[in-house]
Amino acid sequence: MSNTQDLASLGPLLARIADALDRLAPPPARQAELSDAHVFIWHPELGLQPVERPNRVDIELLRGIERQREILQANTLRFAQGLPANNALLWGARGTGKSSLVKAVHAAVNQAADSTQGEKAFARLALVEIHREDIPTLPGLLQRLRHSPRRCILFCDDLSFDNEDASYKSLKAVLEGGVEGRPDSVVFYATSNRRHLMPRDMIDNERSTAINPSEAVEEKVSLSDRFGLWLGFHNCDQPTYFAMIEGYARRYGLDMPVEQLHAQANEWSVTRGARSGRVAWQFVQDLAGRLGKRLD
Repeated sequence: MSNTQDLASLGPLLARIADALDRLAPPPARQAELSDAHVFIWHPELGLQPVERPNRVDIELLRGIERQREILQANTLRFAQGLPANNALLWGARGTGKSSLVKAVHAAVNQAADSTQGEKAFARLALVEIHREDIPTLPGLLQRLRHSPRRCILFCDDLSFDNEDASYKSLKAVLEGGVEGRPDSVVFYATSNRRHLMPRDMIDNERSTAINPSEAVEEKVSLSDRFGLWLGFHNCDQPTYFAMIEGYARRYGLDMPVEQLHAQANEWSVTRGARSGRVAWQFVQDLAGRLGKRLD
C-alpha cells in the first residue's frame, strides 16, 4: 500500500519533469508548405520561409525593357498553364531591372490566374528565392519541390561563380543533365551581371592553362547553355530614364513641374555616374522624402 502511495505522490513531480524536458527540447517546428504563401525564401537550416510582403515593383512601371518583359511574361504564363517553358538567364548591367522583372512577372501572371475561368483557368505560381551561397543545397530543395503539386519559379539573384568554385557543376546537373532532371513543376530563373556566369579572366585563364583549352572553356561556358532564354539588359538612354521618373511620379503623386523633375533627375544620375532603373528608383525615394510623401 505504501509503495502505491509513494508512486502516487511522485506523479506530479514526474509530470513537472516531463514538462521541463519538453520545454528544453520542443518538438520540431512545422515546415512551411508551398500552399502557405506565394513567395518564399529557402534557408537550408530552416526550410521554406514565407515572405508576407514581397518587395516588388508593378510591372507597368518597368520602362526600357519592354521586349524582355514580353518574352519572360509569355514564358512564365505558358509555365503556369502547364505548357513547356524554358529556364531563363537575365544578364547585363547592374540596376537595369533584372530581378525586379522576375518578381513583377510572377505577380502579373498570378493576377492573370485570378481572372481566368473554365477550361483556361490555371493556379497561382509560387516564387522561391535561393541565395547564391546556398546553391549546393539546390538538389535537396528540388527533391522537396518535386513532391508538391504546385508549380514554382525557383529564383536566384546575382548568380555567378569564381575560381575554385565547383558548385556550378551541381547546378548544371540539376538544370538539365541529372538522372531525375528538373521537375516539370519547377522552372529556374537567374539574374547575373555576367553572360556566362563567370568572369572573363576566369574563362581566359582556363583556356591558357588547360591541356585541351577548348574543352576546359566548354566545361565552364556550358552552364549558361542550360538556360533556354537569354535576356540581355543594358543601361538606358536619357529619354527612357526620364520616362521611368515620370511614371513613378504619377504613380505616387509626386507633384513637380516636368522641367524641374527632369533637371533634378538628371543631376541625380550625374552624381551616380549612371542612368538605370535602380538609379531612377533611388531618386524617386529621395524626392518623395523631400516632399513628405510615402511610397506605400
